[in-house]
Formats: sequence, C-alpha cells, structure tokens
Amino acid sequence: MSTSADTLRQQILQLVGEYHDAQFGTKPFIPGESPVPVAGRVFDAGDVRSLVDSSLDFWLTTGRFAAQFEREFARWFGIRTATLVNSGSSADLLAVTSLTSPKLGDRRLRPGDEVITVAAGFPTTVNPIIQNGLVPVFVDEQIPTYNIDVTMLDAALSERTRAVVIAHTLGNPFDLAAVTDFVRKHDLWLVEDCCDAVGATYKGQKVGTFGDMATVSFYPAHHITMGEGGCVLAEKPLLKTIVESFRDWGRDCWCEPGKENTCGKRFNWQLGQLPCGYDHKYTYSHIGYNLKMTDMQAAVGVSQLKKLPGFIETRRRNFQLLYEGLKDLEEFFILPEATPHSEPSWFGFPLAVRHDAPFTRNQAIAFLDQRKIATRLLFAGNLLRQPAYQDIKHRVVGSLQNTDFIMNQVFWVGVFPGINREMIHYMLETFHKLASA
Repeated sequence: MSTSADTLRQQILQLVGEYHDAQFGTKPFIPGESPVPVAGRVFDAGDVRSLVDSSLDFWLTTGRFAAQFEREFARWFGIRTATLVNSGSSADLLAVTSLTSPKLGDRRLRPGDEVITVAAGFPTTVNPIIQNGLVPVFVDEQIPTYNIDVTMLDAALSERTRAVVIAHTLGNPFDLAAVTDFVRKHDLWLVEDCCDAVGATYKGQKVGTFGDMATVSFYPAHHITMGEGGCVLAEKPLLKTIVESFRDWGRDCWCEPGKENTCGKRFNWQLGQLPCGYDHKYTYSHIGYNLKMTDMQAAVGVSQLKKLPGFIETRRRNFQLLYEGLKDLEEFFILPEATPHSEPSWFGFPLAVRHDAPFTRNQAIAFLDQRKIATRLLFAGNLLRQPAYQDIKHRVVGSLQNTDFIMNQVFWVGVFPGINREMIHYMLETFHKLASA
C-alpha cells in the first residue's frame, strides 16, 4: 500500500470512529417507553472500523479476515479447525451433509439411516436430517432444563441409528456425559448445535468440543454477530476438508481463494472418470453448494471476538438477576435450571406458565408486550405440529408430552448484553404486576 493510501485509510478509520459515537451513542432507558428486546447486536466503534477496514480492501469474498477469525475462534474453543459459512443454518446443513461423504467409507450416512434428535427447537437443527434423506427420531425433553431426555436414548436406538444431532437449548448444555457415552458405545456420530450456547461449559469443558462436529451462528441475536454467518467446528482435519468441499461448490481442491496448486499436483490427479491431469480446481468430489462468508462479515467477527468473554459474563449476570428476582413467583412460573455439572452461556431466560396460574401464557406475553418487554416462544414448539413437517418420514419415541408442554406453556425473555440493570429491574417489576393483577 502506498504511503498516501495508508494515510487516507487511517483518516477514514478515525472518522468512522467519530461517526459511530455520533450515530450510535447510548440512549437513556425510559421504563414503559423504551423497548426491552429479547436479543440484538451489541457493537462499538472498533467493530465498525473493522468492517470499513475490510471494505477498503475490496476483497469481497472470503479473505484475510476470515482466515484470521477461523484461527482465533478455533483457538478460543481449544479445537483444531473452524470453517466459516454464511449462516448458522448453513453450518447445520454442512455438518450433517458432510457425514454423507463417500470419503468416510462405511461410516458415511446413507438415505434411510436414522438420526436421534428432539422436536422442540429451531427447525434448521432438524432440517438437514430430512434434506439428506435421513430419518429423524424424536425423543422428548426434560423440564426445566429444556434439553433431551437422555433416559430415552436406549429406546430410540435401532439397527439404522447412525447419529445424534441436538442443540444446547438456550445456552444450557444437554447432558454430555450421558450422550457421549451413548454415541461411543454404539459408534454413532455426534453433532452439537451450539448456535445458542457459545461459551457454555460442561464439567469445565466448552460445549462444541465433545462431538465430531459443532455448529455456531453469528446472527445478530447470538453471542457475537457478523450480521449473518455461521461456523462448523471439527477436531479431525478430514471432516474440515469435507465441510469445505460441500461449502465450496463440492470441489475436491482445497486451495484458499486467490491461491492455487496447494496440493503440488494440480494437473496430475486422476479422479473419477476424468482424463488424467484434469485441473484439480475444477474437479468435484461432492454435490455441494456455495455457502461462503464475505470478508467484511468476518472482519466484524474478528472485532467482536475480543468482546466475547465480557458478553458471556453479562448474559450470566442478567440471567442470575432475573432468577433471583423471580424466585418468589414460582407458584406461577417454572423457573429454568442449569443441567447438572454445567455452566450455561444463556441465550435467554425461559419461563413455563404453570397450568394452575391465574393467567395463560398468551395473557402473560401480551401483558409484557404492552409494556414494551419483548418475548419469544421456544422456537418451533413441537416441530411435528408445524405445517411443514406433517408428511415427513420420521419416528417418535414416547408421547412427546413435555415437548407439547413447551409448545403450549413456555416463553422466554432476553438476557443479552444490551439489557442493563435498569431494564432488569423494570422487567422484574412488570412480572410482579402481572402476578398481582
């Protein structure tokens, strides 16, 4: 870069910081008038500067910031590889689809194989199972951890079972001791959906490091944001190579964008029925997609990653303040509980309205909404009662009684770092007004 261009760049980035302070300055919270969101982006001038810094490169696809983020994010998790993609949903799709690769030999998943999962959650944890011609096997959840009922795993097992794909609900780890024992005993794949749970630990070990692969989302609601974006974590380099192949059109080549002949024999391969020496950059070993991330998004992630420990700490603080402030309302609400031996990285604060409460869930969320406190349901409730899933091939173990309870009685409020103590106090005050109305 020339001296004049470098000087201009620094001037631009200085002005960007000033612009952030003028445009996005802190606004006072006015109870009853200011909204209390369930989630949202939390960013500073450094994040905006990093975004603009990347845009000035005009390298619009995956580039240096993506490579930096993948290295630093993998190091933060203590895992060998991280592969950026364009969304958390794409991360789920790639993790499951990668397990169908012929490169995995006899362990590859084939159409008709069964995958154990849960019906109460976000659709794109389950969708890739269906999209790959696999059969989801649904088991119930436990309340109030809102995670898989591990006592049902043995009943869910069949001769076609090949994998377990489940999420850590709202940042609360599922029982990883029971699940990992189960998958090891039966030689199954395990995919951890960590989209809501970055930083959660089980027996001191970060979630996302127990299974064969894990997925993360960087949507604005999540622990750090890139606007859109996701990531697949894997310890084994072979799995990373397969994930990258499916992400990058299905190509066999593993060269990074803008590079070539990483393998040292670009024109010397003999693969499939192609002529010997067919350009490796145009050789395809999978039926893939284009699910790459832009470098501008990754640049935001590089900056956001520095704030991640503080974000997690604030989420835990907000959760604890809500928990302590709602303890006296347990006759109306079932309060959430952390899975034994875990320290959640809470995505939200789930509440179940008891059947004998003097108000319904709908009345509760309407009361809160009228007072500018946002709520969300626990995602799809019971997926099998959603219109899109009426005719899917699947198997159910048990009655899914708790899943239906979640669908009918549960909602959650926010704990994200944009919620301050004033907001928490107002939320608690409002819940108590609801209970005494």
